[in-house]
Amino acid sequence: MEGAQGSPPVSRSPVPGSDEPAGAARGPGGLPPGESEGCARPLETAPKKLCGYLSKFGGKGPIRGWKSRWFFYDERKCHLYYSRTAQDANPLDSIDLSSAVFDCKADADEGTFEIKTPSRVITLKAATKQVMLYWLQQLQMKRWEFHNGLPAAPDAALAGNGPALRLELEQEEAELEEFLCPVQTPPGLVGVAAALQPVPAQSSALQNISLKHLGTEIQNTMYNIRGNRQAQGAGHGPPGEDSPPSGEPVREEQPLPPNPSAPGDDPADSAKPAPKSSLTANLIQKAKRQNNTFPLFSEGLTRNRTAQEKVLALEQQVLILTKELKSQKELVRILHKALEAAQQEKRASSAYLAAAEDKDRLELVRHKVRQIAELGRRVEALEQEREGLVQTASLREQQVQELQRHVQLLMDKNQAKQQVICQLLEKVTQDFMQPHNRPPAPPDAADRDFLSQQEKMEHLKDDMEAYRTQNRFLNSEIHQVTKLWRRVAERQKALLMKCAYLQAKNCQVESKYLAGLRRLQEAVGDEASECSELLRQLTQEALQWEAGEASADSGVLSPISSEYDEYGFLTVPNYEVEDLKLLAKIQALEVCSHHLLAHEAVERPRRERWAALGELAPSAELKQLLRAGVPREHRPRVWRWLVRRRVQHLQAPGRYQELLSRGQACSQPAARQIELDLNRTFPNNKHFTCPSSSFPEKLRRVLLAFSWQNPSIGYCQGLNRLAAIALLVLDEEESAFWCLVAIVESIMPADYYSKTLTSSQVDQRVLQDLLSEKLPRLMAHLGQHRVDLSFITFNWFLVVFADSLISSILLQVWDAFLYEGTKVVFRYALAIFKYNEEEILRLQDGLEICQYLRFFTKTICDSRKLMSIAFNDMNPFPMKQLRQLRTAHGERLEAELQELEQLKAAYLETQASRLPAVPEACASEDELDGEA
Repeated sequence: MEGAQGSPPVSRSPVPGSDEPAGAARGPGGLPPGESEGCARPLETAPKKLCGYLSKFGGKGPIRGWKSRWFFYDERKCHLYYSRTAQDANPLDSIDLSSAVFDCKADADEGTFEIKTPSRVITLKAATKQVMLYWLQQLQMKRWEFHNGLPAAPDAALAGNGPALRLELEQEEAELEEFLCPVQTPPGLVGVAAALQPVPAQSSALQNISLKHLGTEIQNTMYNIRGNRQAQGAGHGPPGEDSPPSGEPVREEQPLPPNPSAPGDDPADSAKPAPKSSLTANLIQKAKRQNNTFPLFSEGLTRNRTAQEKVLALEQQVLILTKELKSQKELVRILHKALEAAQQEKRASSAYLAAAEDKDRLELVRHKVRQIAELGRRVEALEQEREGLVQTASLREQQVQELQRHVQLLMDKNQAKQQVICQLLEKVTQDFMQPHNRPPAPPDAADRDFLSQQEKMEHLKDDMEAYRTQNRFLNSEIHQVTKLWRRVAERQKALLMKCAYLQAKNCQVESKYLAGLRRLQEAVGDEASECSELLRQLTQEALQWEAGEASADSGVLSPISSEYDEYGFLTVPNYEVEDLKLLAKIQALEVCSHHLLAHEAVERPRRERWAALGELAPSAELKQLLRAGVPREHRPRVWRWLVRRRVQHLQAPGRYQELLSRGQACSQPAARQIELDLNRTFPNNKHFTCPSSSFPEKLRRVLLAFSWQNPSIGYCQGLNRLAAIALLVLDEEESAFWCLVAIVESIMPADYYSKTLTSSQVDQRVLQDLLSEKLPRLMAHLGQHRVDLSFITFNWFLVVFADSLISSILLQVWDAFLYEGTKVVFRYALAIFKYNEEEILRLQDGLEICQYLRFFTKTICDSRKLMSIAFNDMNPFPMKQLRQLRTAHGERLEAELQELEQLKAAYLETQASRLPAVPEACASEDELDGEA
């Protein structure tokens, strides 16, 4: 069976036209010779169709209980249809098995199992335990075949697809046979042969009626009555038999009907109002139209049968129709009572409307009020009765608990007795071994006690076997459902990857389209022509288009699905110049494309490596991970660890609060400059532009605390952006403060943020030397056009690219910068120029080059390419060389500053010596003002 083995057994349906039952050629108990019960493989003659009678628990009110239903599985839809009998024309409802799970409980009634779907739970009961296990395993098999796209007949599939599919089925079957052996097909209780069996008897005919599907019940009844009349008029054959030729074979499969009352369908479609005169005719016509849609076994099964079988079938039909007639009469009686109540209500309403005077109407209203009051008293009485029943139930629960405690005591006593019995058995054995010392026979009471204990042990063994069977089946169900879930997860992952790839391609196409618009716009210029007007219109439409609209259906795949990124930066920078706005849109699309393409191939493995890293410690692996970037969920923890390594010799408990208190006690000279720079911090970040945001206040406190921490610097322009980046990632003021301290006092060289910015100027000269070494063509080109790079790169080093790179690349640079130091800044500065080298070389005008260098860092979108250039293409990059260049340029700069100071002092002396003396006859301007 598939549920326990993962693949269907090889089974064949009976030969068409054969009278041999499905269970023929079997040994005692319905098993073939040589096979044990419960662990036998299905015979080659097992029925192909999954169908049979089961009891379904349902209904409401007095008719709630077990109802006999005929179940039939649809191979195409993976639905289990059911009707009242096998001869019904229309099914009552269906169960979707594609997303269902199956369960059986050892403590429930024998043969009871459940089918659990996302919307409901269906409780069914088979005639025997073997039938229940057969149904469960067959349903598991059908579900597995449906999810794996296997055909209904394994033999046909194996014949058409070769040995590969057969091998897969055999492997799955062998894997699942460890849980539960295949159950033998119960003879006569399932399959086509079950339709010939009598319908299981019910306690009352009304109980088997489905009021929920009353329209379908009426249609089936009309069809059966009509079929019976036709059969009796013909004088032969059972109802529904159309006297086919004797040689016509039994139909193997028939198409299944649409489910008129399945969940989600409009119930009005199955019972539309019609004129009374044509109601019966419509029902008969509808039954005739649908008589070939549901598997009616009365047609295919009654052919080629003996006269005795036909007589038995007719008698069975008579019994069924008699029961149906009784149930229909009972239903008519119930509906008659409801009609009488409605008529009384109608008469009362008519009397009220027909009353001539208000007095009569008032009397009618009073009568209704008295009735309402009487009903209210009845409701109160029923409520009191309910409360009494609740109290009685609580007392019963207490009694049950007391009985449970008593049962527990009896079980303990029983266990003690079992121990005594074991001792007595040992003693009896010893007495048999030693007949001369054998004691007298125990009394009759001890014999009875021994027999009762033996009986209880047998019951316990039966329970143990039932629980073992339940455990094996549930293990097989868990195993198969887990495999199905994994396959669904793999398919979903593949679809997400495909969606991300297609979305990335879409972004690339849009980016190329916008880039083409920009080039055409530059080529056409401002010429008044139809082409330029069309370009302006297309450009305006491109700028008005929101990136979030195109990716609204893509969920979390697109990083530009919102206006801001995860750290609050604008995903599309807001440039004032129209050309730059178009460039910003192109940049956002390229960022989206790179992110989507790297999501599964790069991002997921990187996140898994970080999740498995555990405790942080300096290592080559950590260095490579930091260079590749830290995932957002791990970045705050990693940055705190990096900062703590840098400032652990400076940190002291309560230091930050102490500095804040000092700032409140007296004013800081740098406070005015800090206030001026607060409003200029990251104007494209919502956390620093929103009036209700708390970030500006946090930034103010961090900068004031640092000005007291390092009075020699106090505050320098650029520190606000360093502290802001730390706040965005760490979110805590104190952590951001120590991050700023680590950058200024530990990572960067001394005097980097002093008033003279000596170390900053030295690094600019070092960068010029490195550019000449690593990128000689670019430096020659810039030197030819007299472009000074220090105007652009000075700010890069001062704020560690905070204003230059997009946020995703910026934070990746900071991840490595906090661990490795300033060497990372040089690496990325060189990599930025290498990334855009060809674009710069194409420019042949100095002014145009300077304009391009103002914003060209924002066009960098591929973080992996930039990182590869920085840490691979720029090698070798020894720290020793960097120190030597810094030392040499530092000495040179000191000498130049001293020379400049000497020149300044000499100039002042010369100016003082050249001042002419004021003549006595000439009055100074101050004296003239005094006289006036």
